[in-house]
Amino acid sequence: MAAGVLYTYPENFRAYKALIAAQYSGADVKVAPNFVFGETNKSEDFLKKFPTGKVPAFESADGKVLLTESNAIAYYVANAALRGNDLKTQAQIWQWVSWADSELLPASCAWVFPYLGIMQFNKQNVERAKNDLLSALRTLDAHLLTRTFLVTERVTLADIIVFCTLIHAFQHVLEPGARAALRSVTRWFATLAAQPPVRRALGALELAAQPPVYDPKKFQDLQKKDNAKKEKKVEKKESKPKKEKEPQPEDDLLEEEKPKESKDPFDSMPKGTFNMDDFKRCYSNEDEAVSVPYFWQKFDPEHYSIWFAEYKYPEELAKVFMSCNLITGMFQRLDKMRKQAFASVCLFGEDNDSSISGVWVWRGQQLAFPLSPDWQIDYESYSWTKLDPSSERTKALVQQYFSWSGADARGRNFNQGKIFK
Repeated sequence: MAAGVLYTYPENFRAYKALIAAQYSGADVKVAPNFVFGETNKSEDFLKKFPTGKVPAFESADGKVLLTESNAIAYYVANAALRGNDLKTQAQIWQWVSWADSELLPASCAWVFPYLGIMQFNKQNVERAKNDLLSALRTLDAHLLTRTFLVTERVTLADIIVFCTLIHAFQHVLEPGARAALRSVTRWFATLAAQPPVRRALGALELAAQPPVYDPKKFQDLQKKDNAKKEKKVEKKESKPKKEKEPQPEDDLLEEEKPKESKDPFDSMPKGTFNMDDFKRCYSNEDEAVSVPYFWQKFDPEHYSIWFAEYKYPEELAKVFMSCNLITGMFQRLDKMRKQAFASVCLFGEDNDSSISGVWVWRGQQLAFPLSPDWQIDYESYSWTKLDPSSERTKALVQQYFSWSGADARGRNFNQGKIFK
């Protein structure tokens, strides 16, 4: 039976995964007393054990096991029943765990955090996050229509981890009307919340009673607190006597370091007049009625190009959430390309009858992906067509994909989309 100490701050939904799993398995997991986030996890002793400084963090009773990822900690303190007793069950459990991290967590945070003051409020971003989360929850709702739990007839790590990922959403934004439209998910969530091991770990959960209301003062207050902490750290640092650097004979002989050559192929291309960052800000903060005309007003066809991408293997697409994972995964692996590229990629259709396609914009006139080894990921699974910026068809495609509307060539209606920016 696992035993150890969990380092975390109060009401950390990620830490709840391990605390609930421990209640089910009987593992002896104690929360470290007097933990102060931003101080304890930055201390020399903590960083010796956990170099990333991340929490929750777990240290086994014998000091031989040190873990920082919440899913890994939950897995370690769980028992065989929670992990799954056979390979098929284990794979299904981990499928839901991965789905929670890629589909539920980003959308939930982007919807909830602005209302808590943790992130600056942006109406368009919040609406997108809301739509993303509700779309994912409708998939979950359909799955739970004929099931009590996600994988087997009893609670597994899949239920615990998905449940914990949704706690903030149920507490702050999923008001009674939203919950009524997700009857199976709400029933499942309530069932989990009422389980004795869950109640021992979390206590009673209070769910959102009304739609969230944005209060700008929350963000301002948190910013003030954060700035005050930073100023305090600076004052503390400046109060320490500085050690004078002893002159080194060779210092005068050191040549000025030469700037490193950029490995970004875009940097060697003419900049042109199109400001990608400026357009991204406009797209993020304005409705498509403003941002799409703005795009055409500013677009520089001499130095930038527009491309249409279509996934080559639609017959392999099954569950909608798995198809969306393909898009998200590609975006994540192309992170180094974001600076001078933008894309709106859409999924059309439904489970077992869907397609993926999108409109991409980047600097230069050639297909960008072969230009860098860092970018040669996933792109060969798509067919790429360079579009004529002056044609009406291109303008129609840009309008459709930037505004997430319409249908694909086979008449499948828009389901959901992802933005690469």
